[in-house]
Amino acid sequence: MTDTAHPTTVIARDSPVEAAPPATRVRVGAFELRWGADAPASLVVPTSSHAGRDTVGLVEVFTAAEQRARTSQTYWRSAVGERLRVQGSQRADADGATRVVVVQSDARTGIEVRTTLSAPAGTAAVRIENEVRNAGRDAVVVTAVSSATLGFGRSQVDLDATQWGTAASEWLAEDRWSEVPVRALLPDIDLALHAQDARGHAGLTSHGSWSSGEHVPCGYLRRVDGEALAWQIETSAGWHADLSQARDGGVLSLLGPTDLEHQFARELLPGETFTAVPVAVAASTRSLDGAIAELTRYRRWLRGAAGEQQLPVVYNDFMNTLMGQPTTEKLLPLIRRAADAGAEVFCIDAGWFADPAVGDWWSTVGEWREAPDRFPDGGLRRVIDAIRDSGMVPGLWLEPEVVGIDSPAAATLPDEAFFVRFGHRVQEDRRHHLDFRHPAARAHLDATVDHLVEEYGIGYLKLDYNINPGAGTEHNATTAGDGLLGHTRAFRDWLVTVQLRHPSLRIENCSSGAMRADYALLQVTHLQSTSDQQDFRLYPPIAASAPASILPEQCGNWAYPAADMTDEETAFTLVTGLSGRLYLSGFLDELQPAQRARISEAVALHKDLRDGLRDATPFWPLGLPRWDAPVVCLGLHLPDGDLLFVWDRDAAPAGFTIPEVSGDAEVLFPAGAATWRLDPGAEGLDVTTPAGLGARVLRVTRG
Repeated sequence: MTDTAHPTTVIARDSPVEAAPPATRVRVGAFELRWGADAPASLVVPTSSHAGRDTVGLVEVFTAAEQRARTSQTYWRSAVGERLRVQGSQRADADGATRVVVVQSDARTGIEVRTTLSAPAGTAAVRIENEVRNAGRDAVVVTAVSSATLGFGRSQVDLDATQWGTAASEWLAEDRWSEVPVRALLPDIDLALHAQDARGHAGLTSHGSWSSGEHVPCGYLRRVDGEALAWQIETSAGWHADLSQARDGGVLSLLGPTDLEHQFARELLPGETFTAVPVAVAASTRSLDGAIAELTRYRRWLRGAAGEQQLPVVYNDFMNTLMGQPTTEKLLPLIRRAADAGAEVFCIDAGWFADPAVGDWWSTVGEWREAPDRFPDGGLRRVIDAIRDSGMVPGLWLEPEVVGIDSPAAATLPDEAFFVRFGHRVQEDRRHHLDFRHPAARAHLDATVDHLVEEYGIGYLKLDYNINPGAGTEHNATTAGDGLLGHTRAFRDWLVTVQLRHPSLRIENCSSGAMRADYALLQVTHLQSTSDQQDFRLYPPIAASAPASILPEQCGNWAYPAADMTDEETAFTLVTGLSGRLYLSGFLDELQPAQRARISEAVALHKDLRDGLRDATPFWPLGLPRWDAPVVCLGLHLPDGDLLFVWDRDAAPAGFTIPEVSGDAEVLFPAGAATWRLDPGAEGLDVTTPAGLGARVLRVTRG
C-alpha cells in the first residue's frame, strides 16, 4: 500500500488566505459556507429547508477558562465560538474534491481556528477538519472542540417531524439500528413563551478506546418528507454526538473527546496547535437510504487508491473451529479443504505464539514468536509453506497494542511505552496497553511485522484489539483522554508506515469483532470483521446493518458451515458471508461432499460479484432490521441491477413483501435448493418460503 488516503488538505497551513469580505457565501459541493461581519461561519445545504441554519456556527471551542456564553448542558454557543470571525479563506480543487479553507479568530483570546471542508465530486457529502491554534500570549487549555455544529429545521414545529437514528453496539450484537422521534429526546417546552433557547440536550457518547463498543460513530436525522442528514465521526478515541434545541430549530454537534465525557483537555502554549477529530456529513432528499448512499460514496473517496486493491476470499481458522488453539496436525487438513473451496488467503488466527501447555495464554502475549511445541516437524514454516503451496496467501493474527503481564516484553519495554495512570501501568484483563507515541513501542512492533513478512512471507495480518483500557494515558499528555487520542493517531500512522514498507501486505481491522470499527482505521485498512457472533441464526441483522457504517467491500461477514448443519442451514450461513466480503471458517475437512460443493458454489459466486461491491450502495427495503426480526433483507444497488440478501428466520412457512422492488427476480444462491416463490406484486416483490429457516441471494433486473 502506498499512502494513498486523501491528505488532510491540499492547501498548506502557512499559505496566505484571501481577506474575507464582510459577508459571503462559498459553495462546497452540495453544501454552502456562510458568514457575516457579526457572525461566525455556518454550514448549510442551500437547496434544503431543513439542513443547516445561519444562526448556528460551524465550530465551537470550549476552554477551561471559558465554557458557554449562555449556561446550558449543550455543546453549542461556546463563549469562544460565538466570538469567532472569519479572517480569510481559500478554495482549491484536487484529489477529486473541492476544498475550502476558512480561518476564523477570536480577538479576545487570540484563538484561531482553521477549518478545511472537502467535498468529493459525485457525492453530496463534506468532510470537516478543524485546527485550533493559540495565537495569543497566554497558555490556553482546550476542553472540547466541535468538529461540526449544524442547525436542522427552521422552527420548533420542524422538530415534530424529525427522527433521530443511531446504532447500539456490543460484543456479538453490533450495529443494532433504531430511530426515535426527536421530540422523545427534546420535548416541546414552549421556548417562544420563555423567549430563550433550551438548556437540555440528548447525547450519544463513546467510552474508552472501543469507538464502536457501545454506539456506532455514525447516525442520521430523517424528516418525514424524505430529507435526511447522515454523519460519521472519524476517530478511534472518544467521541460525542449532541442534540439540542433553540427557538428556531434543532442543533446537532459532532465532537471528538471532551472533558466531561472522556477526561480530555489539551494545553496549548502560544503558537501551539490542536487538530480536532474529522467528521463527515451527507445530505439527501431520498431519506435514509439516499443519505447512506452519499456517505458510501464519500467513504470510497476517503480510502483513495486503497479501494482499488483486490478483494480476496479469506479463510480464517478461528470461528467455531480452532478457537485459538492451532497446531500443525489441525491446520494441514483445513488448508487443503480451504484451497479446494477456492479460498485465496488462509489466516492462522490466535494462539500460534502460545505454549500449548498454557491453556489460557492471554497473559503471555506480546513476544509474537512461534510456539515450537505447536508446530513439530518443520515448525510454523512448514504450515506456511503448505498454505503457499496450495495457492493461497499466508496470514497471521496479531494483537499489536497489548503486552501480557507475564510476557518477557513486559519487562524489557520501558514504562513510558505503556499506558500509565497515576504513576502505574494500566492493566486490563492481565494485559498492559502499549502507547504507540513511544518509539520503543513502535520499534517492537516494527521488528515483529518485518520478521513475519520477511522471514515467513506473511501477506495478510488480522490485527485484533480485545481490551478497553479506559480513559487513556496521562504520560506525555495534558489528560488521560488527550493521551488516548494521541495514541490512536500514532497507531493509525504506524499502520500507514507498515504498509508503505510492505506494499503487498493486507491488514484486517478487528476488535473483538467490530468494537473499534471507525473510519480513522478503516480509511487505512483492508477489511473489517463485522462480529464475533458464533450463532449463525443471530448474524443476519449484523451483516445486513453493517453497510450503513462500513463499505460493503470492507464488511468481513463470517460464514462457518458445520457438519451437523442441514443444507438450508449451510446455505443460510453462506448467504451471510456473501452479503459482504465472504469470510470463511469452520471444520471444512469434516463436511459432507454436498456441503463442500455448496461452499465452492458460494465462493465462485462471490468471485463473480466481488468487483461489483466497489460500486454498490446499500439499501434496506424492509428498513434497517430489528435484532429479533423474523425476516431480514439487505439490498445492494449495482449499475446493472440489484442484489437482495434475504434471511427468513421463522420456522413456519412465511409470506412477505419486499416493497418497492420491481423487475425480474431470480435466485442466484443456493442453486437447486427448496423453492422460494417470487412473484411481482402491487407493492413490490412477494416472497413465499417453505417451513424452516432459509436464506437466498436474489438478483433483480430492473425493468
